[in-house]
Amino acid sequence: MLVNRPYFLLFLAPLIWGGHVVVAKVATVEVAPMTLTLLRWTVALAVIIPFTWHPVKKEWKVIRQHFLLLFICGASGFASFNMLYYRALEYTTALNVALIQAAIPMLILLINAIIFRHRIILPQVVGLVLAFIGVALVVTSGRLQILSDFTINDGDVLMLLASLMYAVYSIALHYKPSISWTSFIFILAVSAWVTALPFAVYEMATRESVFVWSAKSLVLVLYIGILASIVAQIAYAKGVSMIGAGRGGLAINLVPIFGTLMAVVFLGEAFHWYHLAGLLLVLGGITLSERYAPKRQLNVGGA
Repeated sequence: MLVNRPYFLLFLAPLIWGGHVVVAKVATVEVAPMTLTLLRWTVALAVIIPFTWHPVKKEWKVIRQHFLLLFICGASGFASFNMLYYRALEYTTALNVALIQAAIPMLILLINAIIFRHRIILPQVVGLVLAFIGVALVVTSGRLQILSDFTINDGDVLMLLASLMYAVYSIALHYKPSISWTSFIFILAVSAWVTALPFAVYEMATRESVFVWSAKSLVLVLYIGILASIVAQIAYAKGVSMIGAGRGGLAINLVPIFGTLMAVVFLGEAFHWYHLAGLLLVLGGITLSERYAPKRQLNVGGA
């Protein structure tokens, strides 16, 4: 069966995550970003509760001891990242979002080096520089001189902040307590829902419309809540467990490629030279960095 083939699973996960940027771009026209985040985790929780309730009850003692860490993971990686991500899509293209998101592994490397004093070697420094030049090309539309004028698109800035939040979440995963991934995802989803709730309520009180009821909007929310939040996570985790993080983790590099292709094909967004240059520089920087990365460093999942 295909579900037992690791390379199929590691193709499926980034394909779904790559498609997420296109689906989210369309969804934000009909669903406000904070409300979309709340709906995402409402749908996800409705689906996973029957399968996670007993593991959570069994592991509750450990969960309670590490609840603050778990809440921070959910609030940063599952809630704040998505709220900023969807908000960014109101101002910038899906192409830019996909390419900026690709730099998350390099942000993790940089934060680890600055805050946790992890040693990085010359090839990783070169990888960092390449990746950040790539991101700079994308956010400036190939005109690096505008960085000095601080005239970067608001959406690109929001996506950079979103990527920073996901980097914080990914680093926090290093300290994940000894509980099953089933319980872990459930607690993080609950934390994300709680975090998103006040923002969504404020959005509902201040916006004229936060949700356009239609078959299209419902399908988009279901894609985000089920495929991007659950199916892709399970496929990625299972695929990596079957062939190891060293090879399996490289599948994450497919996410910006799929996202870029689908943004061009399905949204008709213009693909410029600086998008190609940015993509090659970011992926080249990540590849160079991962090639020389210490074994302790962690591959991260998708949106």
